[in-house]
Order: sequence, then structure tokens, then C-alpha cells
Amino acid sequence: MKIRKRLFELNLPPQKSAFLWGPRKVGKTYWITHTLKNATVIDLLKTDTLAEYISRPALLRERYQNYNGFIVIDEVQKAPQLLDEVHWLIENKGLSFLLTGSSARKLRRGHANLLGGRAWRKTMAPLSYMEVTDFDLEKVMVSGLLPPHYLSINPIEELRAYVADYLKEEIITEALTQNIPAFSEFLRVAAITSSELINYVNIARETGVSHKVIRTYFDILEDTYLGFRLPPWKKSKNRRMITTEKFYLFDVGVASYLSRRQPLIGSPEFGKAFEHYILMELKAYQTYRNPDLPITFWRTSTGREVDFILGEKELAIEIKSSARVHEGDIRSLQALMEDGPIKRRCLVCLEKQPRTLTNNIQILPWQMFIEQLWDNELL
Repeated sequence: MKIRKRLFELNLPPQKSAFLWGPRKVGKTYWITHTLKNATVIDLLKTDTLAEYISRPALLRERYQNYNGFIVIDEVQKAPQLLDEVHWLIENKGLSFLLTGSSARKLRRGHANLLGGRAWRKTMAPLSYMEVTDFDLEKVMVSGLLPPHYLSINPIEELRAYVADYLKEEIITEALTQNIPAFSEFLRVAAITSSELINYVNIARETGVSHKVIRTYFDILEDTYLGFRLPPWKKSKNRRMITTEKFYLFDVGVASYLSRRQPLIGSPEFGKAFEHYILMELKAYQTYRNPDLPITFWRTSTGREVDFILGEKELAIEIKSSARVHEGDIRSLQALMEDGPIKRRCLVCLEKQPRTLTNNIQILPWQMFIEQLWDNELL
């Protein structure tokens, strides 16, 4: 197994700066090291470097005001005061920065200087099918697609350490929450209910805190790029639609580990993980190629549901983890047509060959779907 060149591209014009966000271990530092070889890197994960800049932020200005190169500040949320100096250097010296981090929450809550539009916003996602050689779908359902986890000979141990050392302790270190037992239980319940409609009251009951605290916990996961809410399609003229959001963790391996599920092919757990994985490919495509692309799901009050809708009904996607699609599997896609025109409908599955049904619904093997997505053949 090897990782190809990452799909992420910075593409900054001269004298432009950017924030680069993404969860820990997604590959930001590796990308910087292997792509920005001539940049000056200030690594705030080094305790001596962090202590130096926290005690005297003006050192950044004093050291680099006459510098002509590109400067990277890694884990910038650990020293928010540096952003005032970055602002000054951008405005007065025309310097360019790449400011990386795994959480914007601490910066916003501390009213840090987010540079007022002077820096672009970029995000790095976990690995895509297009970035991996010898892609192993069954392995991905367990390991997920954070590079060190996917490449590990023992991904479960990697996930155990990731959950213990980062998802719990580092979030507390960043002063995002102090109730580690409740937050730990919340993570487990959030993983179990990942891809389902969010029920704050039920999750609060399971976790032992108020539903207001649960909303805060979901906000923390979003702000640290560890999960995201998926909004429902609400524009139906003919049906009463569900208006509740869904929630997904950022990585299928982390979700599998936290929920203690074993996603073996043919099991309901595999079906849930497979849907989650396809969504992560859609999110990576959105992040790198089409940031303004809406991704929603369609669900009626009577329970009819289409897994994902891209754009303004440009593409409807149903996910089935079966090697043979049956007539009943396309009923929701057919029902969606009664709710107004849609440009394209497809069902992504484990069949080996593509085919098109008489009602123009495409049956696509999952590999072909992903390749066509990234080749911009579906939208």
C-alpha cells in the first residue's frame, strides 16, 4: 500500500496568505514538508518554540520583517497572539504565511485576529480512493483513511491511541470541555448514531448531560474538524420533508472504532460504514474541487429517503452495500422524481459492471462512481 500525490493544492497568488485547517494526522505537516521545501516552518508543537513565541509574540516581527520567503506557522491555535504580528507583517511588509491548525474554535472563542479576509481558508481531508494504491475497501471500513492508520499493520492500536490521546485529552487541553467522562460517552453515542437523524434529547439521556451541552459537544466536533452536520433537502412542493440534520464523524475508521462495530461485508454494520465512506469521498471532492457545492439528503415524513443530493438536484445518489441491486432498492430514487426534475440519478453499489435501468437510473460500481466524480463526469 502506498499513498499517491495528495489531491490538496494550495495555489496561492504572490503575497497571499492562507489558513490550512484539518484534523490531526490528516497529513498537513507531511504535505508541508514534502511540498513547501523552501519555506520557513515555525512548529508550535515544539515546546521550546511555543514557549518562546507565547512569552514574546513580537519575536515574529523582529525576526522576519526583512524576510522575503514563505513562512509556515504550524498549529497556530496554540499561540493566538501571533496572529496580530502576522497581520502586521502582511499589511506592512507584504509577507505570505500558511497558518495551519486542527481547531479554529479556540481562536474564535478567544477573539483572536483571524486576519479579516487577508488569508484564504483551506482544508485538508482524509485520504481519497484517488490518493491510494491497492485500495482495500474492507480494510478502510476498519482503519479509516487517516494516512498513518491506513498504512499501519495494526490500525486498531493506532485508533485506540488517537481516541485516547487526541479526541479526549487534547480537546480538554484546548479548554473546549472539562467533563471528560461525559464527552467520552458522547463520542461513543455520536459514533453509534452517525448517519442518523440527530436527536439531541436522546443523546443527552444516553450521555447524562443536558441537550444544550450535547449541542455544544457537536459544535466542538465541527470546530475541530472531527465531524459535520449534513442538512436535509427542504424545498419540496409536494411532500412534507424532515427538517432534522444528520451528523457524521470525519473518518469511517474512527466511527467504527468508537461504536465498536465490526463492518464485515454483508453485515448491516458494513452497509452503514460503506455509506459513510462514500460520503467522505463526496466531502473530499467538495473540499478540493467545488467548495460551494451543497450536499444534502432527501427524506420525507413517511420515511422515503435518498442518501445524498448534490447541488440543486444535479445528482441524486443512493448507496447500497450489495453485490446485486433489486427493484426495491430504487424506490426512493423513483419517488424523488415525483418531487420535481432531477438531472441525474445513480445507485452506488458493489456490482462489478455498470448498467442503466429503463427509468434512466444508473447502477454504478463504487470504484467507477468515485473515478467519474473526480473526473467531473457526474456534475
